[in-house]
Amino acid sequence: MNLAEWLAASARLRPGAPALLTGTRVDADYATFAARAASLGGALAQTYRIVPGDRVALFASNCTDYLVALYGIWWAGAVAIPINAKLHGKEAGWICSNAAAKLALVDEGTAATLAAAADDLPPAMPTLALDGEQFRDSCRGSGTSAPVARSDDDLAWLFYTSGTTGRPKGVMLSHGNLVAMSLCYLADVDAVTPEDAALYAAPISHGAGLYNMIHVRFGARHVVPKSGGFDPDEVLDLGKQLGNVSMFAAPTMVKRLVEAAKRRGETGEGLRTIVYGGGPMYLADIREALSVMGQRFVQIYGQGESPMTITSLRRELHADSDHPRYLQRLASVGTAQSVVSVRITGPDGEALPAGEAGEIEVKGATVMLGYWNSPAANAETLKDGWLRTGDVGRFDEDGFLTLSDRSKDVIISGGTNIYPREVEEALLTHPAVREVSAIGVADPEWGENVVACVVLADGAAADDAALDAHCQAMIARFKRPKRYVYLDALPKNNYGKVLKTELRKMVK
Repeated sequence: MNLAEWLAASARLRPGAPALLTGTRVDADYATFAARAASLGGALAQTYRIVPGDRVALFASNCTDYLVALYGIWWAGAVAIPINAKLHGKEAGWICSNAAAKLALVDEGTAATLAAAADDLPPAMPTLALDGEQFRDSCRGSGTSAPVARSDDDLAWLFYTSGTTGRPKGVMLSHGNLVAMSLCYLADVDAVTPEDAALYAAPISHGAGLYNMIHVRFGARHVVPKSGGFDPDEVLDLGKQLGNVSMFAAPTMVKRLVEAAKRRGETGEGLRTIVYGGGPMYLADIREALSVMGQRFVQIYGQGESPMTITSLRRELHADSDHPRYLQRLASVGTAQSVVSVRITGPDGEALPAGEAGEIEVKGATVMLGYWNSPAANAETLKDGWLRTGDVGRFDEDGFLTLSDRSKDVIISGGTNIYPREVEEALLTHPAVREVSAIGVADPEWGENVVACVVLADGAAADDAALDAHCQAMIARFKRPKRYVYLDALPKNNYGKVLKTELRKMVK
């Protein structure tokens, strides 16, 4: 099944229902939303020669036309590659090249970013600006054709994540994966009605956008704040103005929202559900959130490789304060979602009993098809259908999963994954740097901050500003270190491997 069929169905059932909103302004009803996506799908095929299975990059900031573009890509039977709009041009260019993208949909900001990285792009790959006249013309056709038929195993979303190897890997998510993920939302997260409003205050290219599909299926409203991003006062205002709002938020966003609600003397009226995930939520922070804003919260734990669907901590479990293990449960990430099995394994791959910590593995309908053109990574990560998450945790006797560590040294700052190797590789190209190791250090607002532990080359002097400028020329701004620590040597084991655990202790 092609996910675009959900949009076509909602347009037939609720053609006049408000679909796409910027703030409180309605940009399109469902009939118009579907017609624009269908017309764009036709233009992709006719003008850009996009055929089913081709990859189309979507490198843009949040806007309502982002959803038109996403469904237009699917309407044509193509594969969407949503790219974080904050990435450096070289990073986005590498993704386009690795995926052999035939076209990139951009906006005014990202077009210039991508153009500056022309040497990193696929040969002759055109771009189409969402805020340009050509895109608007492409959405003005008749829009009468049906979505191209796709099977459940056909690729729909190519999500680029990264690992300790430093280069991003393309997570292949099928239409079937995303349908299963969407239905899990109903079973394990929240109900959806046509009166709901899905608010995209976090990037549509990531977790927030993945929840659009189930809201499309029910003909609900899709709201992009006028700011295009997250402003806690704007979110609180939209909750009151729109009502029945649900949103995905990183823990840092929840913390800022709670602070704003306290300052305003409000509780989040109109915000029905806040789904949080993407990074560690401190127990003290969620307790304060509940005390200030009440029972509006649901936690999910997932990975790009099993999007949004490993475990969930439901609203009623946040409310069950009389349970003898309430605080333990509140500090967990909940129980396995409905379409997956989750287990904890030891070093030899054996399943471990409750109470023992080991690697978290997941198997089920939401687990990716594999990594794009990465047979070695597939062999390492997928074993007999089980996804090895690289995260470490333990179950209690009731099936609640608590995360205890990450075996991969991913730094999660503001709900966004930052991979140390990318930071290290950028810094190692500076002539003043002989060795470097990037680590995450706990921060009460951002979850973690990037700290670069640097060994300088002979004769070089410590210069934070110079290293910072160098990073900004190489990698996305949000990935650059917040702090530099200069050492005579990096701690290493007998095999020469840097001991990041020791570095964290030293920096702390």
